[in-house]
Amino acid sequence: MTITLSDPLTLPCGATLPNRLAKAAMTEGMATPDGLPTAELERLYGLWSDGGAGMLLSGNIQIDRDHLERPGNVVIDRPADDAMMAALTSWAQAATRNGNHFWAQISHAGRQTQSNVNKHPKAPSAVKLGLPGGQFGEPVALTIGEIEILVDGFALAAKTCQQAGFTGAQIHAAHGYLLSSFLSPRSNQRNDKYGGSLENRARFLLAAVAKSRAAVGPDFPISVKLNSADFQKGGFNFEDSLQVVQWLEEASVDLVEISGGTYEQPALIGADGIEEKEEQNVAPSTKAREAYFVDFATAMQEAVMVPLMVTGGFRTRAAMESALASGAADLIGLGRPMCVMTDAPKQLLEGLKSLPRLEDKLHLLPDSLGFLMRFQMIKAVASFAV
Repeated sequence: MTITLSDPLTLPCGATLPNRLAKAAMTEGMATPDGLPTAELERLYGLWSDGGAGMLLSGNIQIDRDHLERPGNVVIDRPADDAMMAALTSWAQAATRNGNHFWAQISHAGRQTQSNVNKHPKAPSAVKLGLPGGQFGEPVALTIGEIEILVDGFALAAKTCQQAGFTGAQIHAAHGYLLSSFLSPRSNQRNDKYGGSLENRARFLLAAVAKSRAAVGPDFPISVKLNSADFQKGGFNFEDSLQVVQWLEEASVDLVEISGGTYEQPALIGADGIEEKEEQNVAPSTKAREAYFVDFATAMQEAVMVPLMVTGGFRTRAAMESALASGAADLIGLGRPMCVMTDAPKQLLEGLKSLPRLEDKLHLLPDSLGFLMRFQMIKAVASFAV
């Protein structure tokens, strides 16, 4: 049976997404200085809910206010007070008003915390990010006790979002943030139970998944965003990623989103980094700049049954339908196109053949966004998907 964009997707936990299109996570920077969701976030996600995607992913919701991906992140690093719970609930209500899912992307920026937020961010090891300019500080290695506290932090954030009306959670283990940096032998040079072998390097991630699952119960979707590879010599490679996906499947994860790269090697936006990209042991893509990670997902589907979401580079309906029909992807993630076409999923479902390239289509930003939100979304055009 051929899978189409309009077909529902039932996850292992029993939850069903109404179609095969998802808004991927993109950084918003619209929270208050205290990390509370705002009316602007509600309005934006209301528009995206009306836009027809079966599932919306939030931008980074951080579990430590000292480790933001950028100022303006939503932060859940303590039991929610009345103000936070009310703000989260209003956000979730707006983001699900069209009957779609809304999942919280839960993260810790680790050594990719900007120095204007924290000059000495915590990381697996004291290995500084290899980028010039002083934007990122000198990291400090986490202690085992601090890691265990952060495991609890992921679970607390997932449970809080569940209570507020979010319909799922995604644990961010990609793009060089904290959990991703633990997986990489380049940035993780520990010699304790969280370093060395792949099993040890994945211990933090698997503990966060297990603690979060225990907190939210068996029926609440838990996803993981994982690099197919870091594309850096001596880093987290495809063979590592495939093994971790198998472990995640055993840990009752409902969906794995396949991405790739770090700030040093930003494959997540189809760009080259500061060093030659490390090639991986999969076939080169035949889709030019479309669907950066489809080949990795195809190889993974041969080894696991867990549903896979592929994000990165999709612009034509034909490429999306091909990925679904071939079994390379179960869910298609759309990111930056939805900055300027908030109803891109609806239009694709109605027959639109191709999404716009952002640089030429900023005039498509709807007036209903308002000046502040239009400004923020224009900034997102040049920003990393998160």
